Amino acid sequence: MEGPGPQPIAIEGIESAATFYDSIGGHDTFERLVSGFYARVASDPVLAALYPDHDWAGAAERLMLFLEQYWGGPRTYSQTRGHPRLRARHAEFRIDIEARDRWLAHMRSALDDLGLPAEADETLWAYLTMSADVLVNS
Repeated sequence: MEGPGPQPIAIEGIESAATFYDSIGGHDTFERLVSGFYARVASDPVLAALYPDHDWAGAAERLMLFLEQYWGGPRTYSQTRGHPRLRARHAEFRIDIEARDRWLAHMRSALDDLGLPAEADETLWAYLTMSADVLVNS
């Protein structure tokens, strides 16, 4: 899933920015989102079991770099890991409806912690929900 690319975004309550990434606060915002998410995942017995060797730092970095790139930030993810290939990269993990729902619940809580303007929250949430649905493989 390639990102929407750097496109101007107009969101009520946020100054005009070059990309969605910039409009919601860039790296700091995505770092807070991912940190809040993984703090919750680490204590979730269903999701924690999906992380080999409990590689929380590596998983968090990969997710943050992916989201930053998708939303118009640095292209570090592709430079270090190649094409995102989300379905292929997750194929080895059994992701069922329960895992998806737990992933979304923790991501929703982490997103709520950010307190983004409603339009930005809805935009990001729609993408996260769609992505979670696509990764269900059992």
